[in-house]
Amino acid sequence: MKILEFKTQINAPAEKVWKVLFTQDANKNWSSAVNEGTYFEGTWEEGSVMRFLDDENNGMYNSVEKNIPNRELTMKHLGWIYDGELSPQDWEDSTVTYLLESNENGTLLTGKINALDEFVDFFNSKYPSNFEK
Repeated sequence: MKILEFKTQINAPAEKVWKVLFTQDANKNWSSAVNEGTYFEGTWEEGSVMRFLDDENNGMYNSVEKNIPNRELTMKHLGWIYDGELSPQDWEDSTVTYLLESNENGTLLTGKINALDEFVDFFNSKYPSNFEK
């Protein structure tokens, strides 16, 4: 496992950044840097399961571990989705956390990923452009 960290300063209040990250229409645009056409199903409530899917009903699913609106969201990666079917994986403590810190210039967005070695290259190649978007 490797801890990865991505940061970007955004000239907008934390409430607006949160909306872009976690509302369906805005999320589709933001997440398209990782995978074009990705959308989510579920709620962001702690303990809920979120599905992140492409147009062919494939993707991954996570559990929401922590949700402090406009400040922090943490998810644990649980497994893949193939043709709409869940495929649990033993991904240990693979997690992603989004932190929003208000400052005089807007919001500092930080993404912290506890990534399995096999996914480090993926996150390093996709997340910088994702955060720019």
